[in-house]
Amino acid sequence: MPIPDYQSIMLPILQLASDGVEHRTRDAIAAVASKLQLTDEELNKLNPSGSDYVFGNRFGWARTYLKKAGLILYTGWGKFQITEAGMLLLGKNPPKIDLTILRQYPEFLEYYGGTKPEEGPSIGADLEITPSDETPEELIASSHSTLRKLVQTELLAKIVAGSPEFFERLVVTLLTTMGYGGSLADAGQALGRPHDGGIDGVIKEDKLGLDLIYIQAKRWRDQTVGSTDVQGFVGALAGVKARRGVFITTSKFSREATAYAASLENRVILIDGDRLTDLMFEYGLGVSTQNTYVVKRVDNDFFDEDKV
Repeated sequence: MPIPDYQSIMLPILQLASDGVEHRTRDAIAAVASKLQLTDEELNKLNPSGSDYVFGNRFGWARTYLKKAGLILYTGWGKFQITEAGMLLLGKNPPKIDLTILRQYPEFLEYYGGTKPEEGPSIGADLEITPSDETPEELIASSHSTLRKLVQTELLAKIVAGSPEFFERLVVTLLTTMGYGGSLADAGQALGRPHDGGIDGVIKEDKLGLDLIYIQAKRWRDQTVGSTDVQGFVGALAGVKARRGVFITTSKFSREATAYAASLENRVILIDGDRLTDLMFEYGLGVSTQNTYVVKRVDNDFFDEDKV
């Protein structure tokens, strides 16, 4: 089953705590995961950044929101316990607990961007937050992913609209930025010259030139690169006794072309338009940083008085 969103985890957490005893967060995560019948693979799945476990992160946000609503309280580092308000809510047998229910509690409203009736504006009171199945961190990640796709789409359109000479320079710059080809001057001399047998260029694999990488580059708009095209490139590599090749295109590779390249003994890497712009984005080529947002968490070790 898919990993539940953080709102779907709230009720199982409160049900687990209904025994009234203190629970360790680490044990509670395992218990709730077992109740939800999550597999080890799902339990150990990392978020896109690889910095945290998806289920653990969602559990953490669910627990935080329950605490902010006053339904549980933290009894120590990594420990929590149900409150009287939490027991009263469970006594109503709610089919689920989500943000709609939590916003009925003044304490949660204050935290979530609202205001206590008897007090002035709270921190974040001017924020209008729309309930979502994603945690705040997941919202940032998904928004970043959407923006990245839009940027990469624009990048590809500009590459296709450019000249063949620009595409050659782009290939050279990308490979050298990734650490291939030695200096940019050396790599630049290796491309843009006539080559036989469908090879558009040769570039050093490392700065010493211990091995060479042969390149085929096709700046196509809509035409799919088929297995015949890749076979022609492989034949050209065999003609010069090359062991490595990179086939770069602004379009797509057919399924047959991808399968053929994967079956080869010698390494032939296929880079289509999506992968090309993905690498450009990753290595900062053709893009500039507009804004940077740093996600921070409270450092609980800092507040551990036993370490002071």
